Formats: sequence, structure tokens, C-alpha cells
Amino acid sequence: MKVLLILPELFLLFGVLLLLNLSVAGVGGAKARMAALLIAIGTVVLTVFCLNQEGTIFFGAYKVDFFSQIIKLILSLALVAVLVIGWELKDIRHQIRPEYYMFMLCSVSGLMMMISSAELLTMFIALELSSYCLYLMVPMRDDRQGLRVQMEAAIKYVIFGVVASGIMLFGMSYLFAMTGSTHFAVMIPALTGMLDNPVVLVGIVMFMCGFFYKLAIFPFHFWVPDVYQGASNETTTFIATLPKIAAAAMLIKISTFAASGPGVVSDTLVTLLIILAVVSMFYGNLSALVQTDLKRMLGFSGIAHAGFILMGVLTLDVFGYAAALYYATGYVVISLACFLVICNVSRTGENVRIEDMSGLYQRAPVAALILAVGLFALAGIPPFVGFMGKFFLLTAALNQGHLALVILAALNAAIAIYYYLSVVRVAYTAEPGSRSVVSLNAATTTLGIVLVLMIIALGVFPGPALDVATVAVRTLL
Repeated sequence: MKVLLILPELFLLFGVLLLLNLSVAGVGGAKARMAALLIAIGTVVLTVFCLNQEGTIFFGAYKVDFFSQIIKLILSLALVAVLVIGWELKDIRHQIRPEYYMFMLCSVSGLMMMISSAELLTMFIALELSSYCLYLMVPMRDDRQGLRVQMEAAIKYVIFGVVASGIMLFGMSYLFAMTGSTHFAVMIPALTGMLDNPVVLVGIVMFMCGFFYKLAIFPFHFWVPDVYQGASNETTTFIATLPKIAAAAMLIKISTFAASGPGVVSDTLVTLLIILAVVSMFYGNLSALVQTDLKRMLGFSGIAHAGFILMGVLTLDVFGYAAALYYATGYVVISLACFLVICNVSRTGENVRIEDMSGLYQRAPVAALILAVGLFALAGIPPFVGFMGKFFLLTAALNQGHLALVILAALNAAIAIYYYLSVVRVAYTAEPGSRSVVSLNAATTTLGIVLVLMIIALGVFPGPALDVATVAVRTLL
């Protein structure tokens, strides 16, 4: 049945309508929270049930394959984790919590539809559906002391998003003009014979800009530190995870336009992506060194990690794509672990500074362990997934002859160790002083332990995950 191809998306849209009705009925935040969690869990179940479904619907505009199904499964699992982490929504007013959950589910549905889009306009509409929901979630943070930093963050987010969307549309128009179609199935074979035409390069690069923005690749990164700092902790958790894996997947899909054969476009695109990856890594890591706000530091480090993901994309081969997908998945798991600790250390939803982690090993031993494992993994220390992800990416780049890029990436990995381990040092060596004990509820503790085990398992046994990523990527090629 064709409906099985879009069953998870339909269920999520049902959840959006349900939460809309709960909001109109004036139902409290607790019931809306439970409804959102049940919808998320149901989406996971349906995604697993439909995992092997493949097909094309809506006159070729929507294609479901193993690649899109795997990304949807990761998105749905991450959604459940985000809802558990943000169980209390400390900095979102009770009256607007049903709307908050509604926009969150609507954003995820947009990401899922974007992954399966096989046509330019369908993909753009799905991307904008996801983005506009995020634009509304950022300013929903409670107004603290009249600072209204969330409003400034939302305005910057919207402005940069509109610019990125405009550039993206311009690139789409070039690709349509060159191929005469908006369907990927028609465009990719047509572009294969045009890889010596500079206009194709301009179109592909401008098309990628919309996802550079989502992934926070330089120079589309300027919104990251302010949005991470200005949005509520729960909103930042969402922004730092789900859109990143979707953006990485879409960059892989788009880069296949130029991966079908040699030509000026392929060579120039690789050179450009190398420059963007190196600049993103250096800018993100060097900026993170001087941060005192923990979310802002993770925002800058996210720019650097986006540069690492781009290393896999620029290889334009199966192993590089699979390594990028593996690394992006690991990054999502690690980020969820780190933000779980941030959301619980924050007593009333305020931003957490690095010094607020002082003595965390005494105030909350489990939280300190989760944070340490997450930061060790981000730093690329074995045996965690961050190390294996970087190893695979460096290997993929080296196999393609990008020795200078590998050396610069290794240097950046060394720089990142300093500021990640400085947070661990504060958590385990500084005295707690007058800071209160941090308590984790049973659900949060369980989730934290699961995330830690996943970080370790993906690092110690990377083979199965990398094999799945490889099989998924081959469906695109």
C-alpha cells in the first residue's frame, strides 16, 4: 500500500493537529507534553515498521528509499530524546507549551518530508516548513529580567535564514534552467554531461547554501552563538541535533549531482568545500576557546564539527559519504548527552556557564559522568564515537589525496581537546561551593545511561553502523 510510504509523516501530522486542538481547548502543558511524547514514540514504532518500504509517490516528487528511512528513524529517536530531556520545559510558559510542542512536531515532519523529497520545490517547501517552526520556537522563551535576548536571537535566525533561502532558490533556478526539470531523477543524468559548465557549479553551490546554513558551515554560521545562547535550553537542544543530521543527509544527496563523473565542476566543488571545511573548523574551535557560556561554546564547536562532516561530503565517494553520515549520527547522540546535563543543571531554565559545572561530580555523579563522556567524545578521544568518526573521515579524505586537509583537521582536533577538557576539569576538580545538588529523575537518568552506552558502543563497534550507512548511501548512487 502506498500509504505505508508516508505513514510516519502522516502520524506526525496527526500529532500536530492533535496538539493544535489541545491548545485551542486550553489544555495544560502536562497533557500536551504526554501527547507529544506518545506521538514521538508512535512515530519511532511506525518508522521501524516501514523501514523496508521503498517507492515513489506524488508523481515522482516524493521518493522513499532505505537512505531516507534510516534518517527518519534517527530523527524520530532523537525527537523522543529531546522530549525527555526537556520534560519540565523550565523556561517556557505553561500557557504556550501546547503550541511549543506543536511547532516541534511540525518541524520534525518538515525534516522527514525534506529527506524524501525527490523534486526541488517539494524539498524547498519541506525545508521552509521545518525552518519557520524553529523561527517561532526560539522567541517562546520566558522573558527574564526584561533582557529579551530570545527576541534578538530569533530576529538574527530569521534574517540569516531568509538570506540562505534566497541564495538557495537562486541556485535552484540555475539547475532548472540547465536541465529543464525540477525532478532529481531527470536532473542528475542531465547534469552528468554538463560537468564542464561553470553555471552548473554555481547552481550546485548556491543550492547547497540552504543546508550550509542548517549545518552552520562558514560563512552561514553567524546565527549559531546568539541563537544557542538566546533560545531556551530545550529549544537549543532541538536546534543542535535534529536539523544537523537532516542537513548532513541533504548535502550528501546534493553532492551526488557532481559525483557522477570527472569535470571542472567536480574539481572546483571539491576545492571550495575543502576551503569551507578548513575555515569552519578553525573559526569554530578558536572562537570556542574563549567562551564562558556553555551553550555558546557548544555552538561554536558545532561549527567546527560541521567542517568535519563536510570532509566526508567533499570526497564524493561512498566511503566518505558513509563516514559523514556516521559522524553526524554520533554527533547528534553526543550533543543530546551534553544538553541533557545542561538542562538539568539549569535550575530555572537560565543559561549555564562553565563555572556552574564546578563540583558536579559531588552534586550529581551520574550527570558528571554523562557530561565527561560526551565531552571526551566531542574531543575525539578513544574509545568513543567521536574518535572513530574523525578517524573514518580523515581516512576517507586521505584516500582521495587530501593530505593538507587531513593535517589541518588533525590540528583542529588537538585544539578542541583543550576547551572540552577544561569543562571536565571544572566538573571534577573545582569545589562546588554554595551550588545546590542536581537531581535527575528516573527517565532522564535512564536516557543519559542509554546515550552513554550508545556513545561507547558506536565507538567500540563502529562496523555495523558504518555498514548500514554505506548501504543507505549506495541507494542514492
